[in-house]
Amino acid sequence: MVYLALAVWGAVHPMYWFVTYMRETGTGLSGLIDAWYVNASTTGLTWDLTIAAITLTVWILAETWVRKNWLALVAIPATFCIGVSCGLPLYLFLRTRAV
Repeated sequence: MVYLALAVWGAVHPMYWFVTYMRETGTGLSGLIDAWYVNASTTGLTWDLTIAAITLTVWILAETWVRKNWLALVAIPATFCIGVSCGLPLYLFLRTRAV
């Protein structure tokens, strides 16, 4: 249940800041994405999270193929639509259940 709680937190907390930023700037999603590349620090963080998301996806696909835990595949869209902070704990939660 800790993994599930972390997945919910990983979805809600970052989204709060994203929505706050978009409201303050009035630029919407395109402005948020532009902000990811505003300087070397944010660009590095963006690439760090992108590489982590791709790595997590490869891991999910490899383990799903072996374990036949098809429900665990929902962690992939959670990772790319919400973030690694949601996708990773969600996958760990789904991975720990009996198959």
